[in-house]
Amino acid sequence: MSDTLAGSTLFRFATAGSVDDGKSTLVGRLLHDSKAILADQLEQVARTSSDRGFAHGEFDFALLTDGLRAEREQGITIDVAYRYFSTGQRSFILADCPGHVQYTRNMVTGATTADAVVVLVDGRKGVLEQTIRHLAVVALLRVPHVIVAVNKIDLVDYAQERFEVVAAQAQRIAFELGILNLHVLPVSALEGDNIVEHSSRTPWYTGPALLELLESLPAADATGQDNEPFRLPVQLVLRPQGGLAPDVAADPAQAEQLRDYRAVAGRIASGVVRVGDAVDVFPAGATTTVTGIRVAGVSVDEAAAPQSVSIELEHDVDTARGALIGASGTLPEGRREVDAELFQLDARALEIGSRVLVKHGTATVQALVANIESRYDLDALTHQSADTLQTNDIGRVTLKLASELPLESYKNNRHGGSFLVIHPSTGATLAAGITRD
Repeated sequence: MSDTLAGSTLFRFATAGSVDDGKSTLVGRLLHDSKAILADQLEQVARTSSDRGFAHGEFDFALLTDGLRAEREQGITIDVAYRYFSTGQRSFILADCPGHVQYTRNMVTGATTADAVVVLVDGRKGVLEQTIRHLAVVALLRVPHVIVAVNKIDLVDYAQERFEVVAAQAQRIAFELGILNLHVLPVSALEGDNIVEHSSRTPWYTGPALLELLESLPAADATGQDNEPFRLPVQLVLRPQGGLAPDVAADPAQAEQLRDYRAVAGRIASGVVRVGDAVDVFPAGATTTVTGIRVAGVSVDEAAAPQSVSIELEHDVDTARGALIGASGTLPEGRREVDAELFQLDARALEIGSRVLVKHGTATVQALVANIESRYDLDALTHQSADTLQTNDIGRVTLKLASELPLESYKNNRHGGSFLVIHPSTGATLAAGITRD
């Protein structure tokens, strides 16, 4: 069962890159040229562009995505800006991620659920440290599709030679990071070259335009999400106790709504579940059978990620919040110790001995930072010894957990292998983590 919106395959992608590489302009151009902008919004953007003295063209495309006042005033992206649009081929959810180093944590947020990430590179500057940082995050998060858009190709006179130099830089870095299937294309977000349609000003480029590429790449439901084992982190237990009124007992529909039953509710993280499926419950260690499924209160025969559902089980198994229900025989053994890659998000340094909380799915347990093995050096693309992790650092860490968690290999299951590290007193998110093989 595929994820759908407006009747077509849903595709999630994020944009990233260094400051002033043109991410917001590219997204604005993409929305404008695919006719996904309302007329009144275009008028407002045109007025704002005129007030700011924008002289290149009718208006500043970046204003179509820079939603915060601070972003508009500074001409930068601070927060992740989400936009929704559709074409004749599919529907999209895009996340325009900030480029400044201090907002790398926002880029991690935008890329975590993405089917693809578009990393912009200024054709004049080539690959920069922040470009490498973003590619490293993309590689660690195992984003299925990676696209490098060499932007501002108009400012280098559409030179094939310059494009090939930058493309070679990106391919070398991607190969060293383990990204083997990289798409590289020349674009001009400001002029619209190779954004929606192939540009006649780059006759030497024979590949697809950016939108054509995004329309053709397989989405998550076509690359394994539906093939991943069923996983349902339990959010709450439902115990409706309506009882049957005598005057409606003969009405099957109303009787179904009023009957007493016990169900568990949550958002399916991966896979598909059907009535009659055998499932295991963690940490209860019990096996039972799915006897009913509801989506938005309506009984269905099956459901799939990322739908929110309630399911009824044949036996009264301990399934409180924090439990995990999975296809029988597929749940991993619980872990009390985990080797992980951490993306440090908070300004407070993470140190050996730090006491934290680890949130996996709907379960939260106490944990201890037992060891910090190394920190990723983005200049040398190697791991260097470290005993602390600072903001935006990527490091290898060992965590000891107070209770078992069913953490999976992130390489095999992006949902089952990811978690958050939380400050035990304030509840602030300190880091995002993925399990390391």
